Amino acid sequence: MRVPLSMVELSTVSPNRSETEALDESMRRAVELEALGYKRVWFAEHHLTPSHAGHSPELLIAAAAAMTSEIRVGSGAVLLNHYSPFKVAESFQQLNAMFPGRIDLGLGRSYGGPVADVALRRDRRSQPVDDHAQQVSEVVAWFHNAFPEDHPFATRPMMPSVAGAPDTWLLGSSPSSAHLAAQLGIGYAFATFINPAIAADMLQLYRREFRPTPFGTGAPRAMLAVNTTCAENDEAGRHLVYCVKGFIARLMRGVEDQGVPTPEVALTELTDQQRDEATWVTPDGRWPRFVAGGPESVVETLDRMVAESGADELMIQDLIADPHARFTSHRLVADAYGLVPRAELAGAH
Repeated sequence: MRVPLSMVELSTVSPNRSETEALDESMRRAVELEALGYKRVWFAEHHLTPSHAGHSPELLIAAAAAMTSEIRVGSGAVLLNHYSPFKVAESFQQLNAMFPGRIDLGLGRSYGGPVADVALRRDRRSQPVDDHAQQVSEVVAWFHNAFPEDHPFATRPMMPSVAGAPDTWLLGSSPSSAHLAAQLGIGYAFATFINPAIAADMLQLYRREFRPTPFGTGAPRAMLAVNTTCAENDEAGRHLVYCVKGFIARLMRGVEDQGVPTPEVALTELTDQQRDEATWVTPDGRWPRFVAGGPESVVETLDRMVAESGADELMIQDLIADPHARFTSHRLVADAYGLVPRAELAGAH
């Protein structure tokens, strides 16, 4: 039996389209993913980039949750290094009050460049400090009223009449995030598309170090996030993945204002090495940054990655320029993976 399948929605702005259109597509995508049988849809946070329209995950979560009824909705991720832990906890507990039992809080950190990083800071006179572990700990303490008795925040529990709390996950791509998630006893999602070489090791490290706490379910939950592009056959899928290859190549060249290219445009910009980068597990066992191909090839690669890492869940994402091709990719993966559409599940009862 395969592990659950979920989706990170990046709200990609397609060429010659607007952010408004991209956000409308994101909402329709949430409804489609629910119907296809995906377990979760998470919304990413990006700033000052023309390629992504999702700047405030909590706003998109509220809109998508109102348009759906069963799929879990969350963030992938809130960039906690820019915000007050209390404000993040309060916003997501309010979402939990509005949509009980369906809200996920994925926490991460990222640096979006000198302009965004400064613009997001309230105090621009002092240098930022790396207090990520303390910030994450404070968020879960607010959710579970877990401050020490002598802590100033212990006297004012947050929303005590709201039952439960959002399902909290830590997102990362390094050993430090695996250690922290295990220490806090919360779920852990690893960004394979950032650091594929250590993905399996990090999920195993998280499992070894995990200790149960009131902040999670009491058992380790390890999620693998994989950039996935699927088309009708291998040739078409490996052509379509030039979108993400081209986008990453632009970022590496310092080009941040042109968005996600079509495959045809990307091919004019990629080097031979970038174009030929493998999109499957190579014979020497190296994992790809991007999985691409036809349905059977894609699912075969995903299954192998799950088997080698021991992941409990797969979270796929993509950077496909054409919105129709993007939805087709989601549907083909769902069908090949064996997801049961929710309409069929409802009919079975």
